[in-house]
Amino acid sequence: MTGGAAGVAEDATAPPVVVAVDGGGSKTDAVALTLDGDLVAHRRGPGSSPHFEGLGASVAQVDGLVRQVAGEHPVAHTGLYLSGLDLPVEIEQYAGAIAGLGWAAGAVVENDLYALLRAGTDSPDAVAVVCGTGVNAIGVRADGAVVRFPALGPLSGDWGGGSGLGEAVLWHAARAVDGRGPDTTLVDELLRGLGVASVPELIEELHFGRRDSSELTALAPAVFDAARAGDAVAIALVDRQADEIAAFARASLTRLGLLERPVPVVLGGGIAQSGDERLLGRVRERLAEVAPLARLSIVDSAPIVGAALLSLVAAGAGEAALERARTAVAIAAAEATVLVP
Repeated sequence: MTGGAAGVAEDATAPPVVVAVDGGGSKTDAVALTLDGDLVAHRRGPGSSPHFEGLGASVAQVDGLVRQVAGEHPVAHTGLYLSGLDLPVEIEQYAGAIAGLGWAAGAVVENDLYALLRAGTDSPDAVAVVCGTGVNAIGVRADGAVVRFPALGPLSGDWGGGSGLGEAVLWHAARAVDGRGPDTTLVDELLRGLGVASVPELIEELHFGRRDSSELTALAPAVFDAARAGDAVAIALVDRQADEIAAFARASLTRLGLLERPVPVVLGGGIAQSGDERLLGRVRERLAEVAPLARLSIVDSAPIVGAALLSLVAAGAGEAALERARTAVAIAAAEATVLVP
């Protein structure tokens, strides 16, 4: 058993807890549970992806949340599942960065895709695709084989998610206003959504660093609204996003040799969970073309549920504890709407 959370005195009478963290680009959830699966505490904070926040800021955010949920309880096991840990060296660096913290001995450090996958299915053969701030995927097979992707954005061939769609809105808007591209209602959506007077003004502000490009992520919902209203540029973007999601799933199933198997393919992340009919319908069509037996579903549980289940299993919890935890964590995550600093 490891020591208690750094900076917090343990209570010898308090039962040990398992702590699980799911950290993405926009929010971080942390829970503490007893080995019987009872929820002790849940906290939600801002994003903790080291890709967006930096390693030091990510560790500080996670450390604070772990200490909050653990309180005076001794920590039996910690599982950290974070966006932005896409390469083995990134996982090693993160594990090294938390090594000196009182709760971190023996902690599991992994990409948040594992949490998403476990939240959606416990099948030994499965694929998960996340489309939120960015886009990524994981595939697993019963014999232990795992398929991963670098997920480094355009550098590694990725496109989409909130950041990709937002950047595409600006790209098309710039070309629409200067005559190089077709007219699109996305120009008005961009001006209204970001509160600027003109597209050239926004470009200048971004160029000189007076605004951050991460603000473009907020434009993603406008793409789906414009597509439903018939805007041709928006329709093309939605179709491209669907094709990218399907390509991740297809590649994962192909590399694992599971194209002919009834494998669950679970989708998560804000874009995928938006429920847009055009997006999901096209994903199903593209997937059916290459893997007709694959079973597509949207993860309706928050990834922190998967992180909690994985952490409890690692600590030796039984099936009854897992079921109890699944229900309790799902309810807590659904009710958490305020970010805790």
